Amino acid sequence: MKISWSRKYTLISIYAFIVVACSELFYLAVSQFDVFSAKLGGMIATLQPFIVGFAIAYILNFVLKFVESNVLVGKFFENWKQKSKRFLSMIITYLIAGFILYLFIKIVLPQLIASITGLANDIPMYARETTNWINDILKDLNPTPEVMQFATERWNEFMTKIMEFATDLIPILGLVVKGIFSSIWNVLLGIVVSVYLLISKENFCGLSKKILFSLFSERVSVKVVEIMDRSNETFGKFLSGKILDSFIIGILTFIVLTVVKMPYALLISVIVGVTNIIPFFGPFIGAIPSVIIVLFVSPTKALWLALIIFIIQQIDGNIIGPKILGDSIGISAFWILFSLLVTGKLLGFVGMVIGVPLFAVIYSLIKEVVEYRLEKRGLPTETDDYI
Repeated sequence: MKISWSRKYTLISIYAFIVVACSELFYLAVSQFDVFSAKLGGMIATLQPFIVGFAIAYILNFVLKFVESNVLVGKFFENWKQKSKRFLSMIITYLIAGFILYLFIKIVLPQLIASITGLANDIPMYARETTNWINDILKDLNPTPEVMQFATERWNEFMTKIMEFATDLIPILGLVVKGIFSSIWNVLLGIVVSVYLLISKENFCGLSKKILFSLFSERVSVKVVEIMDRSNETFGKFLSGKILDSFIIGILTFIVLTVVKMPYALLISVIVGVTNIIPFFGPFIGAIPSVIIVLFVSPTKALWLALIIFIIQQIDGNIIGPKILGDSIGISAFWILFSLLVTGKLLGFVGMVIGVPLFAVIYSLIKEVVEYRLEKRGLPTETDDYI
């Protein structure tokens, strides 16, 4: 007996199989979460050089495109082959990256380590001086014994946590340095992977599209390519803009703090610059530990530091940030806050960095689908029409 296969029932069978297989995988992942996490961790560890290489290539691609579009131009390069221009562009790109890394290791890193070590050694002295200062204030206020006891207990608890932090600071720094050196092999392999990715990035993109069009219909494939292009544009504008913006804010903070002779100027500038990459929460995350560090040295300087960071963040939010980033995200402050809380909880610091552009892409897709369905029904697409 001959079985007649139709395209309709074949697709239904394939979809049913995929749904059942995904459901089974989901059940196994939930019921044996520890095993699943261990397997996933092993896979990530195996693929770490490729993950690092992709990250390096993605960041350096901004520099590579700038060099190809703005540096290697003119009559001298008109007759050059694309491979030759790409090779020279990559040499310039990696020289720039290597020079920046050299400056960081040679100038910034030693001072940063010295600042952290000095802070860890000086915290006990600052804690004693601050405690004496608080006690003098309480004596002048002449509070009731109950209030005095409550304030003393809370302050002692705070000081205990600070002392524990100071005690653990240098071992933590050692663990970070050890972790960096233990990952050096993966970083070196990642650099090699990034070279191959940047040399043949057009071929890799073409190969991906070729596989995509071979597996799905042309309409679906075109839509997937459009989504990937949109995602790349959103992530690229956001990450490159935020990195440049944070670098400028870090340099500006260091210059201002050096001029006013603020203690731990370099350490605070690095904290402010790095945390500034995080939207919305970044200024607060960077300002709070910075003010606490200076508070032990001088409460007056801590107040000045808070004012300086506030002014710099206002300049960033109203002048520097809009000039660099523009309207690269296109979502409201509420959804920025929502994306930061969710992705930060799931992925930590990395989630807080990529959460906003990731949610912006998802938001744009949902918005597109909703408006398309409304248009099909002959309904208005503007939100104001439904208020």
